[in-house]
Amino acid sequence: MLGSVLAFLSVFAIWTERQALNTDDWVETSGRLIQNETIRQTVGDYLVDQLYENVDVEKELSERLPGETKELAGPIAGGLRQVAGDGANQVLQTSTAQELWKSANRTTHEQLLEVLEEKEGTVSTEEGEVSLNLGSLVTNLADQVGIGADLAERLPADAAQITILRSDQLKTAQDIVVAVKGLALLLSLLTFLCFGLAIYLSREGRWVTVLFCGVGLVAAGFAVIVAREVAGGIVVGQLVQEESVEPAAEAAWSIGTSLMTSIATTVIVVGVLFGIAGWLASPSDSARSTRRVLAPVLREHVAYVYAGLAILVGFYFLSAPIQNLRSFLTTLAIAGLAAFGIRELRKQSSEEFPDADYGEVFGRTKERVVGAVKDANLGERASKLRLPEMRMPSGGGPKEASSADAEEARLGRLERLATLHEKGILTDEELASEKARILSGTSKDA
Repeated sequence: MLGSVLAFLSVFAIWTERQALNTDDWVETSGRLIQNETIRQTVGDYLVDQLYENVDVEKELSERLPGETKELAGPIAGGLRQVAGDGANQVLQTSTAQELWKSANRTTHEQLLEVLEEKEGTVSTEEGEVSLNLGSLVTNLADQVGIGADLAERLPADAAQITILRSDQLKTAQDIVVAVKGLALLLSLLTFLCFGLAIYLSREGRWVTVLFCGVGLVAAGFAVIVAREVAGGIVVGQLVQEESVEPAAEAAWSIGTSLMTSIATTVIVVGVLFGIAGWLASPSDSARSTRRVLAPVLREHVAYVYAGLAILVGFYFLSAPIQNLRSFLTTLAIAGLAAFGIRELRKQSSEEFPDADYGEVFGRTKERVVGAVKDANLGERASKLRLPEMRMPSGGGPKEASSADAEEARLGRLERLATLHEKGILTDEELASEKARILSGTSKDA
């Protein structure tokens, strides 16, 4: 249970570390944000507002219009605002605008990390604030709608600046960063340490512990998904002050926390693997049959099994988007538990089926199929033999011949029972029961 709680908390720590403290991840997320229709429309409206708040568009147009047409600058500026509002969404769909958006997010995130991690040579910000500068997008929008691209030099320094971190929040943010960076690694390792210790200590009925470790991981993953939905409503409700931007805020939360869902899904998958391992070690008939099939492989080719595990672990780690100490140690912990599970499965299967071989495993299946077919044919023959007997009038010859055939069939069935018992397919109790049933039928006919 402790491991399950730690798994739940570690998902949030890992998400925070990767989403908030990794520049490449954030830039990728910001790219998906601007591709969302609702967010793009809201950002476009913001850029148009910033353009008209910081630039005298009517004056700019008046300087460009010839002669008496200068008087039309006012109406044109008003109409141009409507055009700019309608066209901002299309402008932000262009590759140029989206690259400007990503570049602004990368610059701001790098600056934010320098401030939070208190690196030497940190870029100083005015009054200790870190802001997202969208001035280049305002200039790009002005150029697209025909006002002119030379506005960059005349835009105020605070135009289209979105404050990310204020000076009075700096100390708290720095403390959170230090705690989160340590927790992501610590919680991940403690989770698997708890599971590993629980499995090691439960020497009797260990498969039950493994199964419930899987249940705990699956429950932790689903709990994260539910908590994400609940927290989304709270966060959006607390931060959004205008209803008009609430849909964009909800979309931003959904996209920004999609990585959290991905991590939670990984936890669920690992939990399912734990559950499969627990079932495989259980005393159920299906698990026992599976162990019988695996016994020859684990006994004669265990080196290949461990090599396959190593290849899977190496492939997973190399293909993972983030390669750091935490992901390496977490992968190593999972691999260690898997190796321990293979060792225990090998030990259990060798004790249960010490003489199992490929021929026996596949031969049993073949014998059962052939036996079922023969029993069906034998039953059909017996029914055909009994039909004439019922229609015959009482007499000596035909009835004696029919009895001889029936006796021969019973002897054949007894011989088959003995063969199945010798091969281990029938237990002593099953042999005795079937033999009594057949002999009872013989005495009855007699």
